[in-house]
Amino acid sequence: MKINLVMIVKNEERSLKRCLKAAKPLVDAMIVVDTGSADRTREIAEELGAQVLSFSWVNDFSAARNFALEHSDGDWNLVLDGDEYLRPCNRKKLERAVKALENHSGICLGGLLRFDSYRDEEGISTSTSVLPRLLPRGVKYTGKIHEQPEGEYPCFPLPLEADHDGYLYEDKGERNLGYLLEAVREEPKDGYYQFQLASTLRNLKRLEESLPYFRSFYQLSGEREAYRPGGVVLYLYTLLDVGTGDCLDEAAMVVDQEEEKLGGWSDFCFVCGLFYMKRVLSDVERYISLLPRIESSYQKCLKLGERPELGGVVGTGSFKAAYNLGAWYEVSGQRELAVKYYRMASGAGYEPARERLRLLL
Repeated sequence: MKINLVMIVKNEERSLKRCLKAAKPLVDAMIVVDTGSADRTREIAEELGAQVLSFSWVNDFSAARNFALEHSDGDWNLVLDGDEYLRPCNRKKLERAVKALENHSGICLGGLLRFDSYRDEEGISTSTSVLPRLLPRGVKYTGKIHEQPEGEYPCFPLPLEADHDGYLYEDKGERNLGYLLEAVREEPKDGYYQFQLASTLRNLKRLEESLPYFRSFYQLSGEREAYRPGGVVLYLYTLLDVGTGDCLDEAAMVVDQEEEKLGGWSDFCFVCGLFYMKRVLSDVERYISLLPRIESSYQKCLKLGERPELGGVVGTGSFKAAYNLGAWYEVSGQRELAVKYYRMASGAGYEPARERLRLLL
């Protein structure tokens, strides 16, 4: 079994050495396609033993990915970006998992669990997602941006985990926006492009502009699409951030429609807790009956626990939910319970909880 690393890169000197050193023990060859670097990216790749090729950029990420894949002779191709770092994994363990994929009937893809670090109002948070990154020979990419493996192939998780820190150093939202607007114009019925455009606009703080695309995503995406649950949660966060009466009404509709399908996922329960709180505060007399749902939403988060393989924000099934419960009990005058849940969150190293404890005790 031959497993090759296949990458496209541009100006990755900050992170490429760490990326390649982490991947090298797991692969037989490393193919790095440079799309126009002006720094030491090529030299770093060559120093670490990679085959370095050049590709003239044509505003199409799939074209570059497929060029790289065409130059690989691997039975399986591991696809990484230059700011992704594999966590330690045993090659024999990986091979056993890949052989299990080969025993399935038909083509299968291998999933990598990625931990994304990003900045928010609390400092640095982490989210997870399972991405199809180990491709059998012959599978190619489609899509000019946010490219995906071509074909409707099942993806099974592998014992591969990677940390991704690119969001901490570079915001590619403005760059991606033009590509996504063009993609949506060309394929207006593609729910995935609608979601990616909505998400990009949200990240650029253009919340109200993002909502029409979130609505289109919600109508167009199929319930079995892997990106849909995360898209629904992001749609709800955007409605809550805009916070008008109409947006809260819209959020109520989405919550009612999705509760049965997504109620077993801590990320969804967490945003529901925020929704019920905002709903009550918008008109206490009218929505006072929703008060118990704030508490029950966060309690359910803790009951469900952390499931990184399902994707979502780390902490919604543990310390973030515990902190919000502590805040709920504090404002409702239940001091002992507030201390209990703040301590739970503080035990996970969550600084806002430590601060509340210092003030309470």
